[in-house]
Amino acid sequence: MNFKKHAPRPKASAMVIGRQPVVEAIQAGKAIERIFMQRNATGDIIPRIKQLAAQYNIPVNLVPVEKLNGLTQASHQGCIAITARVSYLDLQDVISHTIEQGQTPLFLILDGITDVRNIGAIARSAVCCGAQAIIIPDKGIAALNEEAVKSSAGALEKIAVCRVNSLLKAVDTLHLNGIKVMASEMEAKEKLYDCNLKEPVAVIMGSEDKGVYPALLKAADVLFHIPMQNNFESFNVSVAAGIILYEGMKQRSN
Repeated sequence: MNFKKHAPRPKASAMVIGRQPVVEAIQAGKAIERIFMQRNATGDIIPRIKQLAAQYNIPVNLVPVEKLNGLTQASHQGCIAITARVSYLDLQDVISHTIEQGQTPLFLILDGITDVRNIGAIARSAVCCGAQAIIIPDKGIAALNEEAVKSSAGALEKIAVCRVNSLLKAVDTLHLNGIKVMASEMEAKEKLYDCNLKEPVAVIMGSEDKGVYPALLKAADVLFHIPMQNNFESFNVSVAAGIILYEGMKQRSN
């Protein structure tokens, strides 16, 4: 018998309630995870909220009023923003800062990973192994909420997180900055330890059920696999990321 696991209701302190407060929060630079907007909401300020959300890469979920009523009993005016535990940074700014610090970029791109515990574990390994940034899409990925931060042992607050509206455009930005893009793919011929991880690289990690999005695989410069001893399914994505990051750290320390 299956039991549906319901997501916990956000704490009141994690919400910005009402149309004008949401606008003011975004304009003040408050980190916003996503905006829940009533599906049939109308009014002059609604286009402004959508414009600001697009400008700052904030996902907008159009939902029935019941969803909003379930989040708060306050007068929400058809709009609630969920504040983020993580501050999102601009990808180009992070690339420039990393290079200015004399560091060789080692980034991770997370594609379709929806388990917050996996994201938390990946962030923890990334910090331990010296990676400078994690790149995530604004949709199709788990929210970087309290549980994600807890799973990361606080690592998500110590590493640059770049949220982009298109991972393909992010790959273009990486390429323009001389950063090679690699993808972990079970069917690839090249082995992880034969890859050069000393140069500037960003590694794409896909979801366990669907893998890396085909268009992203095509955009990658190198496809590789992690060798395994037994004919089993695959490594858990967070374990795979840890192995890749450790190999990168090992190569860079030699």
